[in-house]
Amino acid sequence: MRELILADPNGNEVRAILDAEVDLEIGEVNEFEITVSRVGFEDTIPQKSRIFVPDTEYGGLIRRIRTSTSMNTVTMGGYTWRGLLEKKIIQPEAGQDYATATGELNAILWGMVEPEFDGLFKASTEDTGVEVSGYQFERYCTLHDGLQKMLKSVGYKLHLEYKQGEQGAAGYVEISAVPIVDYSDQIELSGDMRLNFIARQVNDGVNHLICLGDGELKDRIVLHLYAQADGSIGTTPYYTGEDEIADVYDFPSADAESLETYARDYFPQLQSYKSFEMDLEALDLDVEIGDTIGGRDYITGITMTKPIIGKVWTYKSRRDSIEYKIEGE
Repeated sequence: MRELILADPNGNEVRAILDAEVDLEIGEVNEFEITVSRVGFEDTIPQKSRIFVPDTEYGGLIRRIRTSTSMNTVTMGGYTWRGLLEKKIIQPEAGQDYATATGELNAILWGMVEPEFDGLFKASTEDTGVEVSGYQFERYCTLHDGLQKMLKSVGYKLHLEYKQGEQGAAGYVEISAVPIVDYSDQIELSGDMRLNFIARQVNDGVNHLICLGDGELKDRIVLHLYAQADGSIGTTPYYTGEDEIADVYDFPSADAESLETYARDYFPQLQSYKSFEMDLEALDLDVEIGDTIGGRDYITGITMTKPIIGKVWTYKSRRDSIEYKIEGE
């Protein structure tokens, strides 16, 4: 069982939190809530107190406290460590169109993350041996999304762990770049493993997106985007005739460049997809956000290889569990 610990705003540990209900999500929502009984709850919890599970990324800063006399509970919540990264924005320097990054991966994390958090985050000093040169971030993206996409471009992902301080020293969140693990090459998740799952295959998604931007009538900007056989997006048709499924993306104030950028981000939400919902914890795999898994349903023939995009950690009655979220669910 994982142990949940409360620390003060300076990172000094206060005590373990035992009799509580915890719901903590990372990946997409990146928030948490902890509910405890008012009976015997005598701690004064300052804003920005920390909760964490040692050597995991389950944790965050308490910024919300709600007490209920009718329910006889105190509920605390806030952003997870990833949530804090989402609340920082990568901005271009004055006179520049885009922010860029060059260097070894962990050195980039050191330069971009540590200055934002006054010692709460520390980047790993390990040399990954991998560098990027002139990587261009999307304009005004979040620190979390920008770093994730940069690392993914070279086959890496963000790894976060809360490290306890030694001999009374304050703890901190260690952030590092680690390789993405493709579990689909090692393990095929299927009914043969006696796991319950739900498999979906949706083949009637949009494959031709007509994008409308600035202008009026015949002078309006029009861009055609097409889904390709491999799921990528191009500007030449692949699906035609009865296989073509078209839709319109209307962005009346967009110039040509902005229209294409936002349409390409939006288009994947409309396309055909496959998904698996499965209890991966039963496999005792240490699967992280960004790692890839594979699944197969032998009856319908549905197969899938998808990355993990979220995890939900719950703790109740001194027992914990993890639910995984797969891209496309």
